[in-house]
Amino acid sequence: MQVVEKSSEGLSRVIAVTIPAAELNAKLDAKLKEVAPQMKLKGFRPGKVPTAHVKKTFGRDLMGEIVNNALNESSQKALDEAKVRPAAPAEMKLTSDMDKVIAGQDDLAYEMSLEVMPDFTPTDIKKLKLDRPTYEASDADLDEALTELAGQAKSYEDKTGKSVKAAEGDQLTIDFLGKIDGEAFEGGAATDADLVIGSNRFIPGFEEQLKGAKVGEEKTIEVTFPDNYQASHLAGKAATFDITVKAIKAEAPAKVDEDFAKRIGLESLDKLKELLRANLNQQYTGAARFKLKRALLDQLDKAHDFPLPPKMVDAEFDGIWQQVEADKAAGRLPEEDAKKSDKKLKEEYRAIAERRVRLGLVLAEIGRANNVTVSDQELNNAIMNEARNYPGQERQVLEFYRQNPNAAAQMRAPIYEEKVCDLIFGTAKVTDTPITKEELLKEEDEV
Repeated sequence: MQVVEKSSEGLSRVIAVTIPAAELNAKLDAKLKEVAPQMKLKGFRPGKVPTAHVKKTFGRDLMGEIVNNALNESSQKALDEAKVRPAAPAEMKLTSDMDKVIAGQDDLAYEMSLEVMPDFTPTDIKKLKLDRPTYEASDADLDEALTELAGQAKSYEDKTGKSVKAAEGDQLTIDFLGKIDGEAFEGGAATDADLVIGSNRFIPGFEEQLKGAKVGEEKTIEVTFPDNYQASHLAGKAATFDITVKAIKAEAPAKVDEDFAKRIGLESLDKLKELLRANLNQQYTGAARFKLKRALLDQLDKAHDFPLPPKMVDAEFDGIWQQVEADKAAGRLPEEDAKKSDKKLKEEYRAIAERRVRLGLVLAEIGRANNVTVSDQELNNAIMNEARNYPGQERQVLEFYRQNPNAAAQMRAPIYEEKVCDLIFGTAKVTDTPITKEELLKEEDEV
């Protein structure tokens, strides 16, 4: 195999690789000797098929396999021989006539165009100094969480008073019979149906006309089904509903006590508080890690300045810009971005793309120097967790990652990044710094 570096400009390289036809033919002869004794062809005794006949019949297919293997094996050997580390997979371009190569008449020749890793020495992570924000759930946080949980577990009690009338937010128990042109229609009747005024569960105008109703009252309301109503035979039609109000209940504030805890499946109020506090602290720990990681990335970004592979930056920018354009079309651009020209936005987002590529290369180099790897088990666990986000479709998700190695590789990248960050947090000087909940939960851009 011959390896020649054809061009070198900045971080771009073009490497030419040539594998002599004689080498390929030698591999074909070896393969023929291996398979010929195993051949069973009509007209020949088992194991007695002449090698020349096997070559004539299967030589082209066998050479195709040999060439394919040669491409895969030689590309990495060529990179090793040229002593370059690709920043991304190389682009391969065949320069020989493949028909002649397969026929054993020509050398296998191709070129690899690639961008190499910039030459830099990452900062000494032992010298990094970081402040890790800390905050633990207070009793006030726990009370707030309990109140929110109670609000989600709504209950209703009979409305009391001298003159009980239905109002916004009340739950009514009703019987109703719907009619169109005086005739009852299918699906338009119910007994003991619960309806909360203001929930918008019924067609427009239905709930509003029940405001002021009393228990035992019978009334008829008039409504019109929406033009886009799911039952096409009712869409756009006027209807009446004969209604009997059987009960009126008001929302009752949930009392957070032992009974409440048991009603939601826990053995005691103390256990509920324990779980809620743990959940809050888990959220706060996640927010603290985000801020710690952001501080780390800021330090690493400031500590490194080296040429970036242009194609990597272009690919990162293209991904960002596609999202910007999608947000713009949907009217989701942040107000400050919506006021800027495309030229200004592109400048800002290209700077973000450059930062991301720079940090990715720095973290990769730190990880490589410290033998950080992602095991197959860690990758499989991540894919399983992703599949659980799609209940009922887990098998399809797992099959997708099995059939798409590139997608699996993309899943591996963030796992690797988090492991490198963990390495740095365990090596650098990290000081725990208490902060307020407001400071901890203050939103920051993720870059």
